[in-house]
Amino acid sequence: MIEPDLRDLILAEPERLLEDRDVMNALVAANERAMGANIVDLRGIAMRRLETRLDRLEDTHRSVIAAAYENLAGTNQIHRAVLQLLEPASFEGFIAALKGEVAQTLRVDAVRLVLETAQEDGRSDPALQKQGEVMQVGPRGHVGQYLSNGRSGTARPVVLRATTALAATVFGPQAAELRSEALMQLDLGKGRLPGLLAFGSEDPHMFRPTHGTDLLTFFAGVFERQVQRWLA
Repeated sequence: MIEPDLRDLILAEPERLLEDRDVMNALVAANERAMGANIVDLRGIAMRRLETRLDRLEDTHRSVIAAAYENLAGTNQIHRAVLQLLEPASFEGFIAALKGEVAQTLRVDAVRLVLETAQEDGRSDPALQKQGEVMQVGPRGHVGQYLSNGRSGTARPVVLRATTALAATVFGPQAAELRSEALMQLDLGKGRLPGLLAFGSEDPHMFRPTHGTDLLTFFAGVFERQVQRWLA
């Protein structure tokens, strides 16, 4: 027999039992044991299936909410980085912001701006040397070759991947510390060779091919317009 006080409490507030999943599972299991092994409780089976579907629905709901928050955080990061790019009043300040504030905002460990040149020794340009390691010069075709990792065919304008053996041609000695990279091809205007904006990370999961590229495409569009303005 149930204790009188407990029985009175259950009768007074039966909905409290219905809202407790563990209690209801225990009651259903007890009911099945009481019916014996030769009786199939279709209602109990249906309840278990509904419970499984509810669990999956809750997991999906949590995943969608987490993805939405992550996307919002990424959007805010890109917006802050764009505003930081627009502030400098000189090209030197623009490059300094790129390797400083912008890199910190985007949480990347290395930033490189690669420009193609038709000159045999573009690295000897004094203006280039003033910008430090952030600006790199490569021969004609270097950007396309790096984006495609040396393979034939047209490369995508934004590439996310693990670093490859070619990373040293862009990141120099720092390439040994990097595990993933984001590469953005730049259109520097009519009559100019293409450029490349490269982000490197020591985190192998920072940039993966399965990640979306919409935000980086937007960032690259703003960046190339700023570079065009400075080159003009």
